[in-house]
Amino acid sequence: MIDRRHFLSSLAGIGALAAFRADAVAESCASAPPLPLAALYNQNEDAYWAALREQFVIPRDEVYLNNGTVGSSPLPVLKAVFDAFLETEKMAQADPEEYPIWGYDPYVKHRDALAQFVGATRDQIALTRNATESNSYIANGLELKSGDEILMSDQEHPGGEQPWNLRAKRYGVVVKKFEIPRPPKNGAEILNRINDAITPRTRVIFVSHITTVTGVVLPAKEIAALARSKGIISAFDGAHVTGMMRLNLNDLGCDLYTSSPHKWLQAPKGTGYLYLRDEAIMSKIWNTIATHGWDEPQLKAERFQHIGSSNVPLIAGLVAAIDLANNIGMERIERRHRQLADYLHAEMVKRGAESWTSPDPALRCAIATVNVAPVKMPDLEYALWKQHKIRIRGGAPNKIRLSTPYYLQKADIQRFLDAFDGYKRQA
Repeated sequence: MIDRRHFLSSLAGIGALAAFRADAVAESCASAPPLPLAALYNQNEDAYWAALREQFVIPRDEVYLNNGTVGSSPLPVLKAVFDAFLETEKMAQADPEEYPIWGYDPYVKHRDALAQFVGATRDQIALTRNATESNSYIANGLELKSGDEILMSDQEHPGGEQPWNLRAKRYGVVVKKFEIPRPPKNGAEILNRINDAITPRTRVIFVSHITTVTGVVLPAKEIAALARSKGIISAFDGAHVTGMMRLNLNDLGCDLYTSSPHKWLQAPKGTGYLYLRDEAIMSKIWNTIATHGWDEPQLKAERFQHIGSSNVPLIAGLVAAIDLANNIGMERIERRHRQLADYLHAEMVKRGAESWTSPDPALRCAIATVNVAPVKMPDLEYALWKQHKIRIRGGAPNKIRLSTPYYLQKADIQRFLDAFDGYKRQA
């Protein structure tokens, strides 16, 4: 049994350790190298991207090829989060009715920054925790009857598919799927399959803008136009898009859109959003979480972010992630993503891998997916990590999904290729 003195000394030690860690974090943020000047990009692209790699705390001996699951927040984002924690937890807000909770605040400047970044307006954007939460709001909130059909692809993430399966099991709506070819030749091939799967009972087309299974970029604008022409609601899971590619939601023309900026925008985990095109679609969706403001339509999209106490510092980090992406330039980021993924994909095909990545450049960006039979998953995935500190995402029996974030270096790609070659020789 621990006596009182030993217990108190243990607490003191824990407190000292926590303080030490907080100091170390603050020191890391304070000593972060400055962002590279824009002029360096034109002088030496490799040096520019190498300088940006210094903003990430991923250890030097690690190669990270799994942004498709989750990104790594860089130092400017971490600093914004830590600074916000220190400020909010002082409980020194000027207004005595203001507290460091996110329950009912409109967070105008934060939503304005996000809306501008994704081509929307503040009134169309609700801040959520991730795409899964936003997808659940859509699936739970739309007025649907038993027998109404939801059409989706065979490559949806569980956070997109399962809310609809729950609705189907509980209320009798019908989930139908169309197959995306592996790989699709072009956008028309996908669009035709969607069109052929539509029936008089189709009420919602729900698809990923970029799929989690293979990373194919669907022709979202054309799908939204097809849905509108038939009076069908279009909803997109854009978890992979924000920060990977340039995005203009109002130009896209969809009714509903969700995303998780913690992947490719490198925002804090627990930041997401829900986009609702206009008041007509907002009026069709009931709130899933009900608290103050749920029945106030004048709040527009804001009413969907009223969830009670939440984590304000994270949205400070989200804004910092947006600022960083704007500083670099989304055009540069997207070009870098495509160049790295195209190179890595080509190298894997040279090695005999079967490609699930589309030959159409419009249908791919920063994810390359291949099958490497007879090499087995997850054996390769674990071996690369344990022996070489290389993180990939594998899928049984032989699939590799490779993500290429902009800070990835060419030497990192070569390390992966060398390790893969070595493993394959021994397999």
